Order: sequence, then C-alpha cells, then structure tokens
Amino acid sequence: MAAYDVSALLKERCLIMDGAMGTMLQKHGMQPGMCPELFAIQNEALLENIHYQYIQAGADIIETFSFGANYYKLQAYGLEERVAELNQEAVRLARQASGGKALVAACVGPTGQLLKPMGTVDFDDLLRVFSEQITACDKAGADLICIETMTDIGELRAAVIAAQSCSKLPIIAHMSFENGGRTMMGTDAATALFILEALNPLAIGANCSGGAKEMLPVIETMGRLSDIYLSVEPNAGLPMFTNGNTVFPDSPEEMAEQALRLRQAGANIIGGCCGTTPEHIQAMAAALRGMGPVKRTSARLRALASRSRAVLIGDSQDLAFIGERINPTARKKLAADIKAGQMNMVVEEARLQVESGAPILDVNMGVPGIDEAEAMTRAVTEIQAAVDRPISIDSTRPEAIEAGLKNYVGRPLINSTTAEDKQLDVILPLAKKYGAAVLGLCLDEKGIPPRSEDRLKLAGKIYQRAKSYGLRDQDIYIDCLVTTAGAEQARVLETLITMQKVKQELKVGTVLGVSNVSHGLPQREVLTSTFLAMAWAAGLDLPIMNPFDARVRDVTRAAAVLLNRDVGASLYIEHFQNKPTPGKSAVRHQLCHSCNIPELLNASALAPEKVAAAAPPSQEGLSRLGRAVLEGDQQNIIALLEEILPGRDPLELVNQDLIPGIEEAGLRYDQKVYFLPQLMMSAETMKKAFGYLKPLLQEEALVSRGTVVLATVEGDIHDIGKNIVAIMLENYGFEVVDLGKDVPAATILHEAERRQANIIGLSALMTTTMPRMAEVIEGVRNRGLSCKVMVGGAVLTQEYADLIGADGFAADARKAITVATGLVDIK
Repeated sequence: MAAYDVSALLKERCLIMDGAMGTMLQKHGMQPGMCPELFAIQNEALLENIHYQYIQAGADIIETFSFGANYYKLQAYGLEERVAELNQEAVRLARQASGGKALVAACVGPTGQLLKPMGTVDFDDLLRVFSEQITACDKAGADLICIETMTDIGELRAAVIAAQSCSKLPIIAHMSFENGGRTMMGTDAATALFILEALNPLAIGANCSGGAKEMLPVIETMGRLSDIYLSVEPNAGLPMFTNGNTVFPDSPEEMAEQALRLRQAGANIIGGCCGTTPEHIQAMAAALRGMGPVKRTSARLRALASRSRAVLIGDSQDLAFIGERINPTARKKLAADIKAGQMNMVVEEARLQVESGAPILDVNMGVPGIDEAEAMTRAVTEIQAAVDRPISIDSTRPEAIEAGLKNYVGRPLINSTTAEDKQLDVILPLAKKYGAAVLGLCLDEKGIPPRSEDRLKLAGKIYQRAKSYGLRDQDIYIDCLVTTAGAEQARVLETLITMQKVKQELKVGTVLGVSNVSHGLPQREVLTSTFLAMAWAAGLDLPIMNPFDARVRDVTRAAAVLLNRDVGASLYIEHFQNKPTPGKSAVRHQLCHSCNIPELLNASALAPEKVAAAAPPSQEGLSRLGRAVLEGDQQNIIALLEEILPGRDPLELVNQDLIPGIEEAGLRYDQKVYFLPQLMMSAETMKKAFGYLKPLLQEEALVSRGTVVLATVEGDIHDIGKNIVAIMLENYGFEVVDLGKDVPAATILHEAERRQANIIGLSALMTTTMPRMAEVIEGVRNRGLSCKVMVGGAVLTQEYADLIGADGFAADARKAITVATGLVDIK
C-alpha cells in the first residue's frame, strides 16, 4: 500500500490503525524506568512481531514505536543525541514488518514541556525539536505522520507546522481530552477543530481520552462541524486495578460495537490506544469490513479562536466585532508603554475591552523606532495570558506578523494585506503556514479606487491569489475601506455598495474600520453609529470599533434584533429592560457573546444554534492586590505591593488581599470560566507576591498547613501535572518537597519519613506505572507512617484510587488543594 493511496482509500472505506504498543512490550520484558524507544530497537524481533500481529489482525496503518523519541523526552535518559538514530530505526523496523501490506505512520508524541509563560519553551523550541524527529522519520521512509496524545493545542499546532515545514507526508493530528470534553489546557473539541482544520492535515481527531464511549462525543462534535477526515484511537475502556494488575475492561467485542458508533459519528480512521491488543483490532476490523465512510456535508463555518474559546462569525451567528483600542496611533501614553517594553497599558486595554464585551481584540504595535516583532511577541504572550479571546494581528511588517503568529495559541486574523503583489506574496503564505485567517484591503499601489467596481476587482484579485496559495473561503476577509465623510463624502456609499457585491459575488467575510468615516467631524459618535447601522444592513461581518462607545454598542444590539440575529430579542431585552436610557455607565455590559460551543454542538441541526456565553464574573469585593492575583499580573504585583505595604500588616495583606484573589481564581476554574493556563498564571503571581512578603512575616505566621512529598512514580517520566500541583499547593500554604519524576517507592518512603510528611502525593500518566502507587501505599502501612497518600494522573479514576487504598484522589490541580486540605488537621 502506497502513501498516495491514503486519501483515495478514505473516500472508499474506513481505515484501521493498530493498537497499543507499550503494554505489549511490557508483557515481554520491558521494565519501568527503561527508555521504551531504546528497548524496542534493542529487541528487533519482538517489535517486528508485534507490528506483524497487528497487520495480520487487519490494520491498514501501523505506527512506529517512536512516541517519546524527541529531544526533550530522550534527555531524561541521556539519549538526546540519538534522536535521528532511534526514529530511523523505528521506521525501518515497522517497514520491514509491514512488507508493503500496511502504511507506516511515524508516531510523534508530546515533549513534556509547557509553552511560555507557563513553561520554559517557545514556539521555535518546539518547532526545532519536532522538525528533528519528523525529518528523521521522513528520511527513513515513513508514509504518514501521526501526532498524538497532545494536551495543549499550542504544542500540537507547533508539531503540525513543523511536519509541514520539513516533510510532505500526510498528517494525522490527535488531541487527548479529559472528562468534560476539554483538554488539560482547556481546549474543547470544536475549538481544536477550528484551529487544526485551518492547518490542513489529512485527519483530525483524538486518542487515549478514555474508552470509546468517552471519545464518542468528541468525534460527534467534530463530525457535525466539518467534513475533514476524522481519526480516533480509544483506550480499551477506563483502567481498573484487579489482583494487583492494571487491566482495561473493554473486550474486543465491545470495542467492535463501539467502532461502529464511532464510524456513524464520522470517524474515517479507527484504531486503539492503551490496553488494546491485536484481538481488539481484529474484532474492530471485522466489524467495519466493507463499510464506506459516513457522508458528511458540514457547513463552512467562519471562526477565530483562542486556546479555549472559538468565536463563530457570519450570517447565522451573533453579531461580533473587533475591539480597536490596542493601537498606539495618536495615543502617546500607550505608545510610551509599548516603547518601554512594559505592556502594562496593553494588557489593561485588553482586559477592559473584554469586560466591555469585545469578542475579538486587535493588537497593533506600530510605534516608530522599536523592534516591532519583539513588541508583538511580548504583547501577544501577555495578552493571551491575561484574557481568553481571539486576536487580530495588526501590522504592516511581515516580521511582526509572523512573530505574532508564532506566539499566539489559536487561530488569529492577520490584519492585513493590500492587493499589491509584493504584499500578497509575503502575507498569504504566512496565513497558510500558521492556519490564520487573513484580511485583504481594497487598496493597491494607486490607492483606494473611488468606484465600487474597481474596489471589487481588487477584492477579486486578493481572493483568487489567496485561493492559489491554498487558503479556503472561510480564511478570507475583505475590507472595502471607508474614507472620512468630511473629505470624501461621495465615496462613503461606494464602500457599502462594494461590500454588498463582495458578499454576493465572492461570498467571503467582511471587515470594516467604521470609525474612520467620522474622522475630523463633530459629534463623531453620531456619524459612526449611523454608518455602522447601514454597514450591518449591507452585510458587514466584523466591524473594528471601540467597545467603550455606548452608541455603537446600542446600534449593534438593535441591529441584531432587526437582522434576526438576536432571536426573540432576548439579549436586547436583557440589556434594556428596566433600565434608563443607557449612557456612559452602560458601556461595560456584554453584548456580543462568543458562541457557547459545547451547547451549540449538542443541537441536532447542522446550523449552529446561538447560545449566549456568560458574562465575565464580577471582581467586586477584591482589592487591587486580589485583582492582580486573579488576573495573573506577575509583572506588576511587586510594584503594587511596594505601593500598598507601607502602613499595612504583611499578614493582613496575605489573608485579606492575596488569598481572596487566588480563591476567586480557583472558583472560576471550578466554574469553567478559567482553565489551567489562567489558574497557573494566578498561582505564579500569588507565589511571587508571597515570596516578597515572606521575609516580613513573623515566624508564627509562617506555620505551614502541612508537608507534602510529591513524586511521579518509578518508570514514569511525565511530570507536568505534578509540577502544576506543586505550584498550587505552595500557594495554599503547604510545604512541598518535590522529588521529581521516575522516583522509586523506597526513596519516596524514606523522604516522607525523614521529613515527617503529612501527605505523600503520587502522580502517574502511564497505565503501566500505576501499580507503583500501590507499592508506596503498602510501604506506608508496613512502616507504620502516619502520613496520608493522595494520587492523581490522567489515567487514574476514583475507583482505582479506592482499590489501591489511597486516602484521596485528585483529578486535577485544583482538586488536589481540596483533597490535601481535607487530609490534614489545619491548626
């Protein structure tokens, strides 16, 4: 079977992928603590036999045993210089086993690193590491690239871009979702789809996220929103602990039945992950034999997205807009803030616009005399750490645009390109490479054409050139450009006429900077709001406007009713009922809500249902310090403490200011308003503030809630979750002794006894290392230690924790605080 057959085959039938490899190797001697990839190539006959068993079972695609063969993972074993060798050998052995009867997919897993500012790596670091691994696999003869078990859409996005930059092989991109339908970093299935589909892989999907029953809603969601090929590799159910062993409960027959449901939901490629065997794959292949794919005709939805929020744009959606305030033009203080590299005002503008209901934010760093690319990197990093909204990267400099595209985790809009060839040939490839939407201006070397027909020609040129670079209709937006009515009054209507023609003939999105129309005229808000009403009626999709302008907001509320976009006038009534005529005080009410994706996708119709998202929770009751912690304002927390501390008791600041801030962040995490990135930024800010105050506190005020010894168990080198728990526990007053990863039970027990620990916290991500937790618990009892044991990890369940006798189970970092607090006697 040749690689070029994949897409053609997927049109005809479902393809079968293989099952678990790690558990199979462990049955044949691979011990915890060994480097799996090294063990595999040192046992060629064993590895080839496992591949062969899956091919005999009916697998059309087998994956190389190279999941952790990247620089960062191999570094834990001192093997980082053998990346090329281990990957090339893994491909060679898989190809040798396949004998041309199955395609060989190079398996690429996560690095175990977090992107800045939560971690220490950036986009270029990940690009380099993934490119090294994928290049080796490509040279060795892999047929496809399968990127899997990713919990951060930012890392998966970097891996896909790396694969496309160094290889022409088809790409399968898998994320791993937790209970509740989101990844560890807060990305839901729909948002992941919108971000990944724009990068144009062969297939998108999920793996390892529980059993087939747990993964079915993810595939159903993606299947309703898109007709892209979908791929799924479920575990053989949720792991259980039986007779001292980790077992997966789903039988081959049960997985075969679930495979039929996954196919019906839209899956085109179906395989297995943890706990699956050749018997499972054989049963699934038999059940699906001869079945063609389910035909899907999904609507072409326009969407921009942040890491955990998608904003749908278009005729059947709520009216959306782009907040214009992060632009230093004619704003001296903001320009000075940007030039100084502080970004304080930039972040504050972002927060205020979000509080006022802006669903998308424009980010412009155009200050003369600065390194605009560096400023854009800083701004994008800090904005997405502070608020969860899609952005528009606004610059005339390609290097600044690319800096923003690299560092933004999501699907942004590029603002913008003109119709000039030299601009199109630079900006459009950037949009294609990074999966961004792009805004084209009806402007060329000659300026803005006065007549609508000539502007339409420029729009058509932009559209055709974008299509030639591989961009889709939903990636393309046109700005028909309005000039000021004070200078070119006759041209204002030409803008609206052009926009109507663009919508009718090109059927792309439209964007317009509406405030330009009133420049230089008195009572600007009157002209701007009137023009906006006309533009909405002419088919405008995204105005760029000031979210603090009450008049344009009210016009938008009214337009939503009259255009039948606010069904039942519910949002209009909610805002105006029992209220006086709105003035300046009304500007912070949220109107334009991003789509509530999870609820939208439970609707049976293909057309998205408009569901208003909750307004941002109030910060009332929090002090300035508390708000800084809540907002994760690490940059300014020390300066704020220095300002407030004189005359205040440091302990009072901790109890009355800092703790309420971190408690509110935890509450928002529980309510799914915050996700892990926001929670971590709040925790890091709290940690920085407490570190500043600690030398000033009396000794009696520093009594900890208890000592927690944390470790990832022996044989497991995954420690992201454990590290996050450590940060959270420290912020809640626990003394944390972090022993790291791959820690033997004897070491954990020794340290717990030596430190007189109140709690031992154990983490495991691999099902094969879960039994090590039971060994620690047994050791605690045998030694007569008084400490409690709490366990956690992506593969664990409450039932498993109960079976091994753990005192507590924490499904995530926030729950770890609650469990730990409950296990100690707080004095």
